[in-house]
Amino acid sequence: MQTKLKRSSRNKSIQGVCGGIAEFFGISSFGIRLIFIVTLPVSFIIYIILANSLDENHTL
Repeated sequence: MQTKLKRSSRNKSIQGVCGGIAEFFGISSFGIRLIFIVTLPVSFIIYIILANSLDENHTL
């Protein structure tokens, strides 16, 4: 079964994008958030695009 990248419904700070990426790769959401902060100018645009295009994961 192929998993799709989705926003997290339980591990979210703003929209659940970083939590969804962390769940997809099986790593810590703190690490993903840290990467987004370090690469901030570009990652902000990517975050906005992902927040608007990804579906929310409703399974718990």
